[in-house]
Amino acid sequence: MTDHVLWPGDPYPLGATHDGLGTNFAVVSDVAERIELCLIDDDGTETRLEMPEATGSIWHGYAPEVMPGQRYGFRVHGPYDPDRGLRCNPHKLLLDPYATATTGRLDWDEAVFGYRFGDPDGEMSELDSAPHVPQAVVTAPFYDWGNDRHPRVPWHETVIYETHVKGLTMRHPDVPEHLRGTYSGLAHPAVIEHLKQLGVTAVELLPVHQHVSEHHLVERGLSDYWGYNSIAYFAPHDGYASVPGERVVTEFKHMVRTLHEAGIEVILDVVYNHTAEGNNLGPTLSLKGFDNPGYYRLVDDDPRHYMDYTGTGNSLNMRDPFVLQLIMDSLRYWVNEMHVDGFRFDLASTLARELHDVDRLSTFFEVIQQDPVISRVKLIAEPWDVGEGGYQVGNFPPGWSEWNGKYRDTVRDFWRGADATLPEFASRFTGSSDLYQSDRRHPHASVNFITAHDGFTLRDLVTYEDKHNEANGEDNEDGTDDNRSCNHGVEGETDDPEINALRARQQRNMLTTLLLSQGVPMLLGGDELGRTQRGNNNAYCQDNELSWFEWEKADQELLAFTRQVIELRRAHPVFRRRRFFEGRPVRGERFRDIAWLTPQGEEMDDEAWESDFAKSLQVLLNGEGLASRDAWGQWLSDDSFLLLINAHEEPLTFRLPEKGPAGPWTVVLDTTEERLREAGEPEQLQLGDDREVADRAIVLLRREES
Repeated sequence: MTDHVLWPGDPYPLGATHDGLGTNFAVVSDVAERIELCLIDDDGTETRLEMPEATGSIWHGYAPEVMPGQRYGFRVHGPYDPDRGLRCNPHKLLLDPYATATTGRLDWDEAVFGYRFGDPDGEMSELDSAPHVPQAVVTAPFYDWGNDRHPRVPWHETVIYETHVKGLTMRHPDVPEHLRGTYSGLAHPAVIEHLKQLGVTAVELLPVHQHVSEHHLVERGLSDYWGYNSIAYFAPHDGYASVPGERVVTEFKHMVRTLHEAGIEVILDVVYNHTAEGNNLGPTLSLKGFDNPGYYRLVDDDPRHYMDYTGTGNSLNMRDPFVLQLIMDSLRYWVNEMHVDGFRFDLASTLARELHDVDRLSTFFEVIQQDPVISRVKLIAEPWDVGEGGYQVGNFPPGWSEWNGKYRDTVRDFWRGADATLPEFASRFTGSSDLYQSDRRHPHASVNFITAHDGFTLRDLVTYEDKHNEANGEDNEDGTDDNRSCNHGVEGETDDPEINALRARQQRNMLTTLLLSQGVPMLLGGDELGRTQRGNNNAYCQDNELSWFEWEKADQELLAFTRQVIELRRAHPVFRRRRFFEGRPVRGERFRDIAWLTPQGEEMDDEAWESDFAKSLQVLLNGEGLASRDAWGQWLSDDSFLLLINAHEEPLTFRLPEKGPAGPWTVVLDTTEERLREAGEPEQLQLGDDREVADRAIVLLRREES
């Protein structure tokens, strides 16, 4: 290895910053006594250089002639006293918390732990972890973005497609084999064309931060497929790179640029609530070795142990300014340097915990609000964690949107025929104003979803009533039992044509409900193809054909139907209102912006709403009542629509209302059919006419404005 020296360098920016001539290194530790930068050659030879300067808690040094591609890590000398929460151990090679690329794998040798097996509260382990852990890689900051720009799709026009970088393309027949499962595979023209034809405006990618697989999974021959076990918040996961090393950064940027060229935004699912270092028995990989009591929430009266609001062993210490800085620097990096368009925050309630309770106005939200970069991108919260008081749907500040778990549960209950669901269904269908309107939020605050990566796929939701997670090796005890699903007579796949027809119709019913509801629809990637996980509702460790999209067996009819309903939503602003319904006449019109009617065409009264057995209703959406102006200040208007919704197990005759916008009303959608109606084959009805709606079906009628 070339002889190296360290000059004093600068305390900022943190991490490894290459300037064309050399690299500045800066890391944070308030408890270290000295820190060594370890430069690692291709053969594993390690050169240790003591960081020459400490400015406050920041240790820094400049290494001339260190170029992109250089592998490195750190060794921290300081107190090892678990009883006081201190876990410095110079025998452990630590990953830079600001590493922008990594290489190598965690192999779970005893050396990666700060203690010796059998004596976790004893002396520190002196086994060297370097051969067994990932290493950071210096990267070049230079990339030609060309004319790339953020699409900045307005929230009310957004349709999100939640997907997994690897699973989306691993079995795609048109993606070259060497690109399958990679960032380049996602950017392949065949995949881009699928997304464009589908009509989605954003991909929400399951975690792409560098992550590792838990020990218990590796022992069972499995891996952390979903990726909710982060270890480096600036580094794209190298398992999705077609070429390893520092070039993963360029590959990720190319993917983003390609998606932007297609008008598609990139939203990252991020996990800032915990890391892969686990609890007091977990490995020492990075933050734990730099400054354990600074980075993690420790139990006040027993700092050997960690506060755990996530069910993963630890929680980041959001009260520490350097932790807040780490998160904010990471977010800004992904926006400014990687050009992503937004974030979905996993277990976001954890980020709001300053002492114990969830604080809606915590420091984290204040920092986000004032940040000129992050406050302008799409921010989505998963508004719960596993701690006490962690379920916070509807309680995040203005400027945030939320995964609406109540929407998911209500729509599932409604279509499986649960009693007393009409009032809740109406609220969720119209944007959940009961959750979001009181503090002047808008319908887009509700990210509506029926299925997501965590749980059944849409096809499995209508095929299984019980989870079938045996492949996970946990005796089918993992995953939720609250699936609110229905198998329609047979558990699992069947050749019964009537059951299969009903299952197909129920998938169309839920897709139609999702895509015509107010708020932001989120489609689980693969649901449009009829993807199944064979009843596994917790496929977090299934990096195999159980989770990968099976493109060659795609349900082409369901795909065509999904495309058509997304296009219907795109073409008609009445389905994507900017403001909540007011339930009263607008601008002098005789008709209200929305009306709720019984199947007999009468106004819904209290008795109709409160009837436990009622599972059907009509919804009249007045296209003249949008109550919004376009960018030029002109009032928006649209066609009017009437939905006939029947969740009963028997067909039902609906009577169109006697009063309302005059006809003709044209049937454009009937979920008993595999496609939307074409303009040349109208079925037209007038006010007061009868129309039979099949059991568990939706019929949509349109009145065109003259």
